[in-house]
Amino acid sequence: MRVAIASDHGGKVLRNEIISLMKEMNINYIDLGCECNTSVDYPDYAIPVAMKVATNEVDRGILICGTGIGMSIAANKVKGIRCALVHDMFSAKATREHNNTNVLAMGERVIGPGLARDITRIWLTTPFQGERHKDRVNKITAYELKQH
Repeated sequence: MRVAIASDHGGKVLRNEIISLMKEMNINYIDLGCECNTSVDYPDYAIPVAMKVATNEVDRGILICGTGIGMSIAANKVKGIRCALVHDMFSAKATREHNNTNVLAMGERVIGPGLARDITRIWLTTPFQGERHKDRVNKITAYELKQH
């Protein structure tokens, strides 16, 4: 598995924690920043990660900002992306099993590093269940393909 990860200025600390976790899990990753100490615009980081996932350059993406909200909204504008904003372990598992999400968003100002690591580990290791959920995800994809 290969993962692209990025954060804005509000998610740098948590991004580094998740990078450490991926190293422990022997997961290949691409770090797309940011390395700044001043305010930046979250779409400038969310969209490149989402594009890498959408074009199959990587398998999954992880995005972190202050709340995770802006990152998830921006990522979900990219065709083929199913980004979930997750702040608990139950949702991390369910969004992989039921929604086959390919991008995870979290908020550094919402959760701490321990919970973020648990969420990420669950999200990275939980497979999509398929079955009845596959038809539901396929409906989203079909709608997306009709757009534009």
